[in-house]
Amino acid sequence: MPNVLQGITDAIGGIVASPLVQLGMRAIAIYWVIFWLAASYWAFRDLQLRTDNAVLPYLAAAFIIVFTPILFPAAIVIYRIVRPHEKIDEVYERTLAQEAMLAEIEAVPTCPRCQRRVQEGWLACPICRTRLSRACPSCDRLVGLDWVLCAWCGRDLERQPAAAPGRASIPAESRRQASERQAAERSAERSTDASGGQYGGGLDHGSVDRPLADTRGLAPAAMPLPIAIPMSDGAASSAMPPRANRRPTPRPAPDR
Repeated sequence: MPNVLQGITDAIGGIVASPLVQLGMRAIAIYWVIFWLAASYWAFRDLQLRTDNAVLPYLAAAFIIVFTPILFPAAIVIYRIVRPHEKIDEVYERTLAQEAMLAEIEAVPTCPRCQRRVQEGWLACPICRTRLSRACPSCDRLVGLDWVLCAWCGRDLERQPAAAPGRASIPAESRRQASERQAAERSAERSTDASGGQYGGGLDHGSVDRPLADTRGLAPAAMPLPIAIPMSDGAASSAMPPRANRRPTPRPAPDR
């Protein structure tokens, strides 16, 4: 039995000691070392494509080299587990796709209050009555509520028309009341002048030349009643001719 084992050992030793087998083993060892270094370089390049950090690729390559040519396959497995799952290009493409989707969603006009879809030419939301746009006072084209300048005619939308110098501080309601009061006073003056001219008074020509205010929409002023002017007995007798002095009007004789 020992002779059999000795013969097998001698045969294996002879095969290993042959020049051809020695050359093959050296080639395999060289290939394994090259594969070890290539794995380290692959880890370096792969991590460069997956991160923006400039130090991490060198650490990944050193991690595989430290595991020696014998244990570096285990280092490759560990690296594939802990490395980022997406490359920088893939992350960039995914971000662009998300931004494009968000841009498409934002391009659809919606009401800022009820979030319902609306059309671009609408002035107000038909659901909640929210104002969506406004018309330019110069070119009558629709502009946004937050626009400062009309994009078509260049009208400044924030500048208000200048008020009159003397009426800037007077409220509109006070001016309207003042104009109504002046119109009522002038109507009363005209009525008084007319009644004075009927009963012997004169007409104030100065009041005729005054410009009349716009009295549209006002109630007509009440006409003053004629005032009875008391007269003395002497004035009444002088004003009325005596009955004795009146001559009867002759009547024509009837035809027979």
